[in-house]
Amino acid sequence: MQDSKTLTENLSRKLKSSSTNSPTAAGRAGSAASDAEQPITDGHIDAINQLFTELELAYHNQFHKAFPGDKANVAKQLWLHSLLDLSPEEILRGGRRSIKESAYLPTLHTIRELSRPSLRDFGLPDTHSAYLEACRAPSPKAAYNWSHPAVYHAGRAADWFFLANNPERAAFPVFREHYERFCERVIEGEELTQPDTPALPQESTTPLSLDERRQKLAELRRELDL
Repeated sequence: MQDSKTLTENLSRKLKSSSTNSPTAAGRAGSAASDAEQPITDGHIDAINQLFTELELAYHNQFHKAFPGDKANVAKQLWLHSLLDLSPEEILRGGRRSIKESAYLPTLHTIRELSRPSLRDFGLPDTHSAYLEACRAPSPKAAYNWSHPAVYHAGRAADWFFLANNPERAAFPVFREHYERFCERVIEGEELTQPDTPALPQESTTPLSLDERRQKLAELRRELDL
């Protein structure tokens, strides 16, 4: 019986060989040609091996129940080919966020969802909190102290009147679509502008009369003891 290290090394050699010699990805018989175009890199193989090691340590009993015996190595091939469109860093991020946030062994879908950067990492509130903030912010909206400019821009794009006059079941999906779009721009490095604060109206004053000016001057002299 081969030990786990030997199995892992054999898997890596097999995957590397399939990526250079086979027009069809290993373990994916009958897959579309577009799947084969995704290159299998050493970085992806290392990320999958590292991911499975960390998941085994964090979810020991669940892991061995889901992947008994040598099935973990078979699962590695499936996960590798299914996650090739992610970077090695994103794959590991998905696994580590799962370990941090969930008590349950993640699925492939969960890893993909968690591979995305967390909104909190960019100072962005979660989507529902942003929606509530947009609905509750007083007017003028531009003068409000927003938690992030993306919330303001999403609210304005969704239309303040629409948000204020429709139930959440109708308004939230519209806001969410705009907010996710602005969040993507922030994650990609764009710095959203702060809303333009409306200028306060200039205070109109009436010039003082000569007697009033003399009275003000006298009061000033008394205050200064002159």
